[in-house]
Amino acid sequence: MSYKDIYTRSLKDPEGFWAEAAEGIDWYKPAEKILDDSNKPFYRWFRGGELNTCYNALDRHADGGRGDQLALIYDSPVTGTQRKFTYRELRDEVARFAGALADRGVTKGDRVIVYMPMIPEAAVAMLACARIGAVHSVVFGGFAAKELATRINDAKPKVMVSASCGIEGSRVIEYKPLLDEAIDIASHKPDATLIYQRPQATASMQQGRDFDWVEAAGAATPAACVPVASTDPLYILYTSGTTGIPKGVVRDNGGHAVAMKWSMKNVYDVDPGDVFWAASDVGWVVGHSYIVYAPLLHGATTILFEGKPVGTPDPGAFWRVISEHGVKVMFTAPTAFRAIKREDPDAEYLQKYDMSGFKALFLAGERCDPDTLAWAQDTLKVPVVDHWWQTETGWAVAANCLGIEHLPVKPGSPTVCVPGYDVRVLDENGNEEAPGEIGRIMIKLPMPPGCLPTLWQNDDRFVESYLSANDGYYLTGDAGYKDEDGYLWIMSRIDDIINVAGHRLSTGGMEEVLASHPDVAECAVIGAADKLKGELPVGLVVLKAGVKRADDDVIAELVALVRQKIGPVAAFKKVAVVERLPKTRSGKILRGTMKKIADSQEYKMPATIDDPAILDEITQALIRIGYAK
Repeated sequence: MSYKDIYTRSLKDPEGFWAEAAEGIDWYKPAEKILDDSNKPFYRWFRGGELNTCYNALDRHADGGRGDQLALIYDSPVTGTQRKFTYRELRDEVARFAGALADRGVTKGDRVIVYMPMIPEAAVAMLACARIGAVHSVVFGGFAAKELATRINDAKPKVMVSASCGIEGSRVIEYKPLLDEAIDIASHKPDATLIYQRPQATASMQQGRDFDWVEAAGAATPAACVPVASTDPLYILYTSGTTGIPKGVVRDNGGHAVAMKWSMKNVYDVDPGDVFWAASDVGWVVGHSYIVYAPLLHGATTILFEGKPVGTPDPGAFWRVISEHGVKVMFTAPTAFRAIKREDPDAEYLQKYDMSGFKALFLAGERCDPDTLAWAQDTLKVPVVDHWWQTETGWAVAANCLGIEHLPVKPGSPTVCVPGYDVRVLDENGNEEAPGEIGRIMIKLPMPPGCLPTLWQNDDRFVESYLSANDGYYLTGDAGYKDEDGYLWIMSRIDDIINVAGHRLSTGGMEEVLASHPDVAECAVIGAADKLKGELPVGLVVLKAGVKRADDDVIAELVALVRQKIGPVAAFKKVAVVERLPKTRSGKILRGTMKKIADSQEYKMPATIDDPAILDEITQALIRIGYAK
């Protein structure tokens, strides 16, 4: 069937469509109702059904003919180690650790916070929680103690799972002092912690509260899978909130398992037995969905990589992993490819590796500029798919679904809506915008399985944050348009549409122009306050390694380029060349923080920033061009 036929069916007959997809999952008890819409706007999928996500991810493969197939490959250039687990071995590890959690009193419905580096034990902990019906909440390893404490108070975990340290490049970051401080600050106190001691650092243990992972798992009786309701929560994943109180995105068991399994073939064109690599972190939604759950639910082999695209040890790190482990499909952030392109613009490192088994690259996490897309296509000679989704949706909203039909690529667009998603572009009055007109990107309810059903113990905030802008719609927070072919174009966050003397302009469109310049490695455009015009665009650019020309010459060309491509209406005149851009650890550029600096406003240090010192550099660069006074 064509994409169009499948997409149309998913909207006309969502219950039939997703009931069919649910046949890919093993159920203890089938759903009584595929879509329960009795309590709008709180839609629930597969109500009455019972399953276990860990059983579907591990046991059914371990006992069903894939026991000796690799389930997980751990590749850590920062420690120089690799470990490989078959489905049977991973199932046994998980069952033992689930027993260790049960020995600490964890039962169905209890919460467990997982504060871990990128090691196999992070995935083991998540799957162990799923095995016994506990709800995990993964917090990015090395997160500040204060931020961890707010999550402890909200989730109220019975047990916390951590490791002695994480490794960022060449730096060893001890986790236990941060964990101890967070527990001290928090009003809720967990009953126990389970700590995995890594050789790079030894954590001090508090008698009676802290337990050694290896000893606890070794003494435990392996735990069996516990049936849970489809609508029971599998995990909570916190995303930053504007009020400073993080929002706990809830993922249910049934809808999540069905969507994850369906997406592996239909979106990514991955078959059971294939090797799939999501180069992300378990602390982010990509790590949940596509390092841990989706590949294993589908019977594929997943890669857990502890390293960076450059510097561990060189810009060929990704090519080595793909070649060495036979990766068929990779998923990462555009930022990673911009870093590789900056360090190795001619892709010389690629020549060292056999990439013949590699079939497709998927990019997501932030908008992929056409220049990076073109570089990746020209370099790798495989389809490069820019796709778009969010922590809240859990999986792709728009993509070129390679497992259904490979549609023509339009650089800058994540292609079309994925089956199940009815995406509309609305103006501020709730009317649909004409093709090509920028508006607010909304998803008509109900959203497909796998998307958040609510926020953790906060239905009111769920409605207020996501469902109150237009009745019957989910607000994505992104702005963009659909073209005459139905392709979706994500231009920026709604907050990043700037108003220059009454003209609504997209900062994303300007970034696209800047990124097309041959000397630019990456860039960001922010709207800075201006007394006369309301806002004016300000560009911050990082130049490629080896550029010898004067900054002023490059800046003059960039200003002329925006004027030529977008027009004088953009009033684009200010550009600062910087060494690097401030980002979250997942690679998102902190445009909002830079805007506050430019406007001389107070800002809160983002908890997820990868290097706080960079904000001083940005401040100085903005002062040089007349901002941040």
